[in-house]
Amino acid sequence: MARGLGTRMRKEAAGVELNGTQQAMADRGLKGMIDVGRPFLDHVISAIADAGITDVVLVIGPEHEEIRRYYDEMPKERVGVTFAVQERPLGTADALLAARDAVGERRFLLLNSDNHYPTAALAALRECPGDALVGFDPAGLSEKGNIPADRVKAFALLEASPEGRLTGIVEKPDPETLARFGTDARVSMNCYAFTPGIFDFAAAVEPSPRGEYELTDAVRLALAAGVPFDVVPSSDGVLDMSERADVASVAAALSGSEVSL
Repeated sequence: MARGLGTRMRKEAAGVELNGTQQAMADRGLKGMIDVGRPFLDHVISAIADAGITDVVLVIGPEHEEIRRYYDEMPKERVGVTFAVQERPLGTADALLAARDAVGERRFLLLNSDNHYPTAALAALRECPGDALVGFDPAGLSEKGNIPADRVKAFALLEASPEGRLTGIVEKPDPETLARFGTDARVSMNCYAFTPGIFDFAAAVEPSPRGEYELTDAVRLALAAGVPFDVVPSSDGVLDMSERADVASVAAALSGSEVSL
């Protein structure tokens, strides 16, 4: 999903210095195109290819012709890149629906374009049958990635059965809930595998209080209908490109990384 407005990235941050090309992309909220040696999205797609995925659909806005042109013109050996257009930024469930025709009847992974996920987690998700999502260890996200612990505390907590099946999602958990989950907590970073049935649930989602159609609500509807979701555990880190303060740490972590599309 590469359609977001990048509201947090557009905001100036005290003490954060970006170079000219980084500044230009940050000002426009184009997080995936921020230069960290190469556009950040190149690194994201390369990790996806490392996990054995060969078809990538980028959900973009109609104004994102620059992204379309960049990937249309780039020589690619490992992946094919196509596009789905989300006309308006109406939320993550709406972004999912924008890709319906492009995905067809295939099982697919749904990922944030501003997160560089660990290849091992993507490969495990790809191999897991049916619907699934990665449950990340909060300590791994802050210690092995670039996400501060205070930010991780705001991520959605995953409730799961002893067999590793998703039973619920707790968004924006309060301190009491965090304490109840304890060190066994797993959090979501929108790293999903879906079967095509998810599209009908996304189409049934009602707008949230902030007026958006939320992916989490589609998953809740699927759970209520009896669709099983496996939680794939990961203790690896994720690189998050949400705001300007993230750029330097992402660039440092990816320095010297080989990129192959």
